[in-house]
Amino acid sequence: MHRLIPMHTLEGVPDAEASVHPFSTEDGLGLSLLRFCRAECDDVVLLVHGLTSSSDMFIMPEHRNLVTTLLDGGFTDVWALDTRMSNRFPYDLQAPRSTLDDVALFDYPAALQRIREHTGERRIHVITHCLGSVSFLMSLSAGVVDGVTSVVANSVGLTPRVPAWSRVKLTFGPNLVEYVVGSPYLTPAWSKNRPLTRGWAVSKVVSLLHPECDVPACHMISLMWGTGWPGLYSHEKLHPITHARLGDLLGGASLSYYRHVLKMVRAGRAVKYDTHDARYSALPEDYMADAAAVQTPILFLTGEVNHTFADSNVVCFEALDAVASGRHELRVVPEYGHLDVFIGRTADVDVFPILLEFLTRQAHPTP
Repeated sequence: MHRLIPMHTLEGVPDAEASVHPFSTEDGLGLSLLRFCRAECDDVVLLVHGLTSSSDMFIMPEHRNLVTTLLDGGFTDVWALDTRMSNRFPYDLQAPRSTLDDVALFDYPAALQRIREHTGERRIHVITHCLGSVSFLMSLSAGVVDGVTSVVANSVGLTPRVPAWSRVKLTFGPNLVEYVVGSPYLTPAWSKNRPLTRGWAVSKVVSLLHPECDVPACHMISLMWGTGWPGLYSHEKLHPITHARLGDLLGGASLSYYRHVLKMVRAGRAVKYDTHDARYSALPEDYMADAAAVQTPILFLTGEVNHTFADSNVVCFEALDAVASGRHELRVVPEYGHLDVFIGRTADVDVFPILLEFLTRQAHPTP
């Protein structure tokens, strides 16, 4: 297979010093941070990907990416985290199976500790996406991370809501995949499996139901997340190279995350998955219970045509604004969906200025 862009390349940010910072979590996983630094500054930015993606979504070389935009915008020390949900690691495809509680409890405290070892007491702003948004806000609400100056949460926060067809898939899909297909995960890579294998067959069937393009990975991604043709973005928003390499940008997803999301969707809010496991005693059963006490300003960002988490962030903003009026903000981006907010070919013009303006105000608040 010929790749137009190498996997996990750093070529998208050629004009900053790039360094890798490995760290370990309390429950025994090795994770890492990418640091892109032009100069030390008072305001450090941490980027957090969603499930199946990775830090690669922020450093794409086929168009102007978020890291470059932040560096050019005066935030000259940017860190991109690869959590246990990252496709740069094998954890989504193997046991033991994690949930969002594990990400919230173990990944973010360890990552922030490593950043502070290098940056001291500088202000930290966090930009999050998808289940990275959910899990980071869970961590913030539970009080296991603190000292965060501001947060941007894209697409979904503490009140996950999905379209009706997505709810059907969440309800029946994990058991069908695990007990009928015989896999503990879903992945866009199944189209590359040997012919007549189960994964190959699933991919072929899914592609029959998605005539909107000729990229099998794109079809599988719509099966895995969202409702639509496609479900996570609009084709018009993507660079052709991005569309061609979606199978590299988005990887496999453990079914345990789907089961946790389903529990949250049914509850109407972020809740703990296993309430009887003592390992998670530091976490609340209901993450919205103390959300009003979170002092960190949050910008709830979402695309106008979000076919993945629908109006989740509108609902979350309204719920928090009712108990902490004026603390948080909401921005709905016209014509955008779920993932194209970050990986769209003109996101640097349509979306990133919104993030820069918010971060600048938080870094230099009006007296």
